[in-house]
Amino acid sequence: MDFLKLLTYFSAKSKCLLLAFLLIICFSSSVFSNHFTLSKIASLSKPWGMSFIGEEQVIVTERTGKIKLIDLKNGDVSEVAHNLPYKTIGQGGLLDIIFKDGYVWVSYTQKIGILRYGTSVAKGKFNQKKINFINIFQQNSANSSGQHFGGRLLIEGEHLFLTLGERSLGRVAQDPTRHPGSIIRINLDGSIPSDNPHFLSKSNWGPAVFQIGVRNPQGITKSPNGRQILISNHGAKGGDWIGEIEKGGNFGWNVLGWGGVNYNGSHIGPKWKEGFSKPLKYWTPSIGVSALAVYSGSEFMEWNDNILVASLKDKSLRLLKNLNSNNILEEIIFVGLIDRIRDIEIEKNTGKIFLLSEKYFSETGPEEDGLWILEKN
Repeated sequence: MDFLKLLTYFSAKSKCLLLAFLLIICFSSSVFSNHFTLSKIASLSKPWGMSFIGEEQVIVTERTGKIKLIDLKNGDVSEVAHNLPYKTIGQGGLLDIIFKDGYVWVSYTQKIGILRYGTSVAKGKFNQKKINFINIFQQNSANSSGQHFGGRLLIEGEHLFLTLGERSLGRVAQDPTRHPGSIIRINLDGSIPSDNPHFLSKSNWGPAVFQIGVRNPQGITKSPNGRQILISNHGAKGGDWIGEIEKGGNFGWNVLGWGGVNYNGSHIGPKWKEGFSKPLKYWTPSIGVSALAVYSGSEFMEWNDNILVASLKDKSLRLLKNLNSNNILEEIIFVGLIDRIRDIEIEKNTGKIFLLSEKYFSETGPEEDGLWILEKN
């Protein structure tokens, strides 16, 4: 007997009680399956990025402007004051955050000129009470759009990579002199690496630009072998993908459509053609691909050296296997148990998986966003 038929056997009052009971089950702080437990550690408001500080703390950005420090043992949340000149507009605000060797790097939306906004990066010495940041990068070619800021950060050796969306301007992603729609590589202090494409074979490129042709990349991680860097990227209506970045490469937006179409249904371009960087994996229809992480740890040993993929649109967590082969396997770990999954971090000593969830960017209401932990049963 299905649920709707079952309801017909109850009075109106009983129906309300039954529905309330089911909602309590669905939205309790822990979700159990045969294989894992997903538990909420702390409530947040529009969380975007996180980074471990040791084994017992996580530092988190809230897109609405706050930096939070969370104690993983007891779930206590404290606010870290800061001096970032951020602007919350559309999809913008405080974005990603990385802690390393006593310092913190943050990407965020900054007002640049009159009614113009772009993605900036700042660095500051970590302090649990207040962090004083200094800007080390500012996107050129700012505009009034509130969309496609990108903003995901990765430290690789002495370099900092930053993903930048094309701010809904489309073909600007094919202009290597302008930052929107590109992958940026700078040194950890904001200076420009001497082996960026500009100094080698592409003198017409901007000095900080490492690769061009992306639309709205919101995930970045090292590949399982540690020799490549992978990004995730949003297509338009369809055409999400992940792929390896390459120095001086071009992923093709919006000459290419990656298998998707414009929101009005009109054609963009071919899925791929010679001369452009080719993604490893596509999703059509779109899943709203966001954060990426290579799994390594003892908690889910069977997942080692595979890629965890988070989704905004269908609120799923996925696992990609055999990434560097012609037979990539995709496993959906769960769908819809929590809201849109914005970020993934893996505790290196235990392999426990931490997730940030958020409601759709324009939604309001009770705080249901938060930090979750995925553990094996």
